[in-house]
Amino acid sequence: MEGRQRPTIKTVAARAGVGRTTVSRVINGSELVSEQARAAVLAAIAELNYVPNSVARGLVTSRTNSVALVIPESESRLGSEPYFSAVIRGVSTALAETRTQLQLVLVRDQAERDQLTESVAERRVDGVLLVSVHEQDPLPGMLEDMGLPTVLAGRRSPAESLSHVHSDNAGGAATAVSHLLARGRRTVATISGPLDMDVARSRLQGWREALEKAGRDASERLVAAADFTEEGGEAAMRSLLEQVPGLDAVFVASDVMAAGALAELRRQERSVPDEVAVVGFDDSIIARHTNPPLTSVRQPVEEIGSMIAHILLKEIGNPEEPRQRVVLPTELVVRESS
Repeated sequence: MEGRQRPTIKTVAARAGVGRTTVSRVINGSELVSEQARAAVLAAIAELNYVPNSVARGLVTSRTNSVALVIPESESRLGSEPYFSAVIRGVSTALAETRTQLQLVLVRDQAERDQLTESVAERRVDGVLLVSVHEQDPLPGMLEDMGLPTVLAGRRSPAESLSHVHSDNAGGAATAVSHLLARGRRTVATISGPLDMDVARSRLQGWREALEKAGRDASERLVAAADFTEEGGEAAMRSLLEQVPGLDAVFVASDVMAAGALAELRRQERSVPDEVAVVGFDDSIIARHTNPPLTSVRQPVEEIGSMIAHILLKEIGNPEEPRQRVVLPTELVVRESS
């Protein structure tokens, strides 16, 4: 932004390298704009955090009675991960008590990020719920800069500035590891999620702290990072068995990855739990249908969805509402895999 001045259409046009008429057409949704020009204008709007004057004037009184639930993941991950459907159920239940409509928005590439930027710039929604937060994702910062009420399921880091709700990820992981140690397991490995996500780092931290507290090995050779998919869990389990063939337990940072780990252990004819005990995280429907049924850390995912919706509605109603940081408890559900 130039100096402290509020950006104008002229500023956006200069940044995008187009005329002011083109910027106006993009803002108003006209079809008379090339895709290249539209992309340049949307990028400039995002960089400058530009809000049209007519929109800015109407912010206090103009409501769409609509919020967006934004998930920056692929359809395949959305369909295979019970976490997302549980969050959506929680959000929908909370919003059903109001006249607020829910828009589900997948942001899988730059074009879809641009569409979201345009919706925000024109205030087509009153607020955003953001799920599956990666540390370097520009979306939370962009939404915050543009002044749109935004609440996260999860957080970018412990220093998160936006309102957010998440489970006690570190505590839940530590409970899982303590359970494995209490069962006499001596070499407890872990399969983590993507380490650009606070949820994965926190669960890894819980694993490490529980082992260190018990005076056990928590070295990097016992850690395999994956991507919260079943295929990722299989590959990570294969890698761990190559590195540490004598491991007798593994804490897996999601049930979906744990299902993959169990498949790989079967493939390598490692008996569960006799030779290798396995604990997952989520206590999703998957945990009850693996072979053997999976011990897992239960987190209240629907409650997370409900709470982020309620917090967002408060912030829409009162932009001065203090930011909330909510941590919900977890519990271990013991089944045959450990």
